[in-house]
Amino acid sequence: MKNNLVPVETARELFKESGLPCIGNSGIREIKRLAENLEAASGVHFIHMEMGNPGLPAAQIGVEAQIEALRSGVAGSYPDIDGTKALKKEASRFIKNFIDLDVDGNNCLPTVGSMQAAFASFMIISKTWKDRDTILFIDPCFPVHKYQNKILGVNVAAFDIYDYRGEKLRDKLESILSTGRIHSILYSNPNNPSWVCLTDEELKIIGELATKYDVIVIEDLAYFGMDFRKDYGRPGVPPFQPSVGKYTDNYILLISSSKAFSYAGERVAVLAISDKLAGRHYPDLLRYFNADTFRSAIVFGGLHTLSSGTSHSAQYALSAIFKAANDGVYDFRKEVMEYGRKARLMKKAFTDNGFVITYDKDLDEDVADGFYFTFGYPGFTGAGLVEELLYYGISAISLWTCGSTREGLRACTSLIPNEDIPLLAERLALFHEDHRNQ
Repeated sequence: MKNNLVPVETARELFKESGLPCIGNSGIREIKRLAENLEAASGVHFIHMEMGNPGLPAAQIGVEAQIEALRSGVAGSYPDIDGTKALKKEASRFIKNFIDLDVDGNNCLPTVGSMQAAFASFMIISKTWKDRDTILFIDPCFPVHKYQNKILGVNVAAFDIYDYRGEKLRDKLESILSTGRIHSILYSNPNNPSWVCLTDEELKIIGELATKYDVIVIEDLAYFGMDFRKDYGRPGVPPFQPSVGKYTDNYILLISSSKAFSYAGERVAVLAISDKLAGRHYPDLLRYFNADTFRSAIVFGGLHTLSSGTSHSAQYALSAIFKAANDGVYDFRKEVMEYGRKARLMKKAFTDNGFVITYDKDLDEDVADGFYFTFGYPGFTGAGLVEELLYYGISAISLWTCGSTREGLRACTSLIPNEDIPLLAERLALFHEDHRNQ
């Protein structure tokens, strides 16, 4: 490492002090903290790609609505657990306008971010059938979702979607679902971290098999409408955000405000349950709850026990954002396309300097440019590359933490200022100079 920026002695001392058994396979927050410590100790400005934190201003429509709600006094009263009437109405409209699904507002529930929506879903679904004990992850995935299931004591099965695209997905799912142990399936679309986007053909396969084997699909739409190859941002006009809801009634949608609306700080999202699933009776739920309908268990067994509701004022913010998008006066897609532009420039910086894009294809076309992309370097494992790049003032997380079968790292585009992209290219060039012949 002739061109390393962080002194070797400094880095190794902090690696030891961190107490992390494997630097390269550490979690998002652990890598973030370590990178910050290295930055402080060395004085080297870091290129932070480890954290999926929005890098754009929050939707102003939401900010103004939240301020007005606070001024009106909502902070002094508890919110209803299942949400304000305005948010439920506009969430239902948003789902119809941008996904073309009919979900009653009564089944659109505010949550403290999609993280809580996911946790509540895992909590309840894992108790819905006494003879089923496993959730299936279509990997790669957001690592914390698996950790949530670990905390709950729920078994996890998983496979990497990249090996089973198109019709290959059917046989793979059949082989797992036919065991009878699976109660639910989770995936994100677009995918975090690979940015692979499931097609309608693949969603149809998932939906048909979910119905056949009576499992619940949890569709994580954290990056709603952010496959920028298509315009999913026009209310009531095709194309619509693809969804498994077109092909099964056994679905839950997680709709986050964090990325699409840059409203991450207020921790507000919507958990939308299909109308048929919401009203369905599951006798095994009576082992834990006072009622056996799925919606009742989610609301009173999940959301009530976790937080007794979602920030009152934040619900007014999100309902205003949804309303503006529904009315066509707020083009949320246009706002976040900046991530795609930066992804193109950052990918070029990597590939110009000997790196490869790990998940490079979406079936027969290039993977979209968006919030995340993945990269690797010949001869390096993902864990080894995480650690080595820290010496050059670059931080990212290993794909291993996301359940990937491929060696590489996840890069987030959001927090990279435009002026740091040339700096990133310079550092990658230094890395390449030091490692090209190894």
